[in-house]
Amino acid sequence: MQSTCTRRSFFKHSALGVIGTASVPALLGGCSGSASGGGKLKDVAVPEILKTAPDGGLLKAGLVGCGGRGTGAACNFLEAGKNLQITALGDVFGDRLDACRKTLDEKGQHIADDHCFLGFDAYRKVIDSGVDVVLLCTPPVFRPLHFEYAVEKNKHCFIEKPCAVDPVGARQVMALGKRAGQQGLRVISGTIRRSQKDCIETYRRVAGGAIGEIVSAHVSRMGGALWYVQRQSEWSDMEYMLRNWVNFCWTSGDHIVEQFIHEIDQMSWFTGDRRPVRAEATGGRQRRVTGDMYDHFSVEYLYENGHRALCTTRQIGGCDTQTAIMVYGTEGYTNCSDTIYNLDGTVAWTYPYPKPEDGDQSMAVPDPFVQEHIRLVTAIRANEPLNDVEKHVQSTLMAMMGRESAYTGKFVTWDQIMASDMKLGPETYQFGAVPDVKEVIPVAGVAQ
Repeated sequence: MQSTCTRRSFFKHSALGVIGTASVPALLGGCSGSASGGGKLKDVAVPEILKTAPDGGLLKAGLVGCGGRGTGAACNFLEAGKNLQITALGDVFGDRLDACRKTLDEKGQHIADDHCFLGFDAYRKVIDSGVDVVLLCTPPVFRPLHFEYAVEKNKHCFIEKPCAVDPVGARQVMALGKRAGQQGLRVISGTIRRSQKDCIETYRRVAGGAIGEIVSAHVSRMGGALWYVQRQSEWSDMEYMLRNWVNFCWTSGDHIVEQFIHEIDQMSWFTGDRRPVRAEATGGRQRRVTGDMYDHFSVEYLYENGHRALCTTRQIGGCDTQTAIMVYGTEGYTNCSDTIYNLDGTVAWTYPYPKPEDGDQSMAVPDPFVQEHIRLVTAIRANEPLNDVEKHVQSTLMAMMGRESAYTGKFVTWDQIMASDMKLGPETYQFGAVPDVKEVIPVAGVAQ
């Protein structure tokens, strides 16, 4: 089994090589925009939030990846409306499949023995089992491969974030997303904030001009140490890495890609989904005890107009925790969730969360994990377009830019990430040795 390239060879596998030294415009100052307190906002189209998907014919879904997130996604799909079923399960590990099957059985969804599939080809068997919808929830290294087969077989898809772990996979998903659209398939991604009612209502106001013209952003996700497993003597390389997948770059993309994508995506959404010109990052590893990844990153994204967004993330236990997405404009700023501030720090608007005792619950915030599936089922039954792959891929690539800049100690441009032929992990997926992937930590200034 051979690896197509190691994760430390980004610049060796980039068609552009060394970054150029072209000048970048200075941060823009005086810009026009609508005031947050009083000016009329522009109308902005946003997704409709529904309590449930409309009734319709039976929709059967198959789940690929039966871990905690996959099991959750299957339950979310069932909660999205009536006449929905999970009819097939697939995973490489029997214990994960059994646990998921038990959870679904307790919810009244019994999965027949002949629709429970194990192995690296289980995704094909799930997709070929007669389902209408596929929920792709494995570790993200497998996402491009699985999405390709789902599109080939003309299946609607929920694709969990991130969409890939390397540039080759991300571009593959981008192309598949366009193909899915041409085939009339509905696809929604696991970037949940774009399906969360309070975030959507805040975005509607910001996009309408409530804080004027966007000039910068500051994003942080400071969390505790993530789970890990110690290797058991009977496990092969592949089993160890897959059971410990959130700690290996080739399986997860590192936590900046696997988890911080949520915050990067939300920031990108609120700032107009612009592509950054360059990522300038640092990072390192202090306390992570398994795998080959960093446990902290700090990335500054530079945009064509000179604007910058500073994004920091950490997974270290015993530290203060915080998640914040702050976007600043010429006339105010927002937390991108439920509050808009004037420039002097006073509150200009807050989301009107209802109290449980209030009679009017129209502004209650439905579970965004369920709302994603409501949107998917609604689009299928109403024969309406739904495809957010391009934005999902862009946010994934932005996270990769930060990762590779931190790993190598070099600035990474959008053009470089788009041109790179870096592909992580083994060429063939099978249990046994994975000789070309080691628990070696990249060192900035040395890694390429």
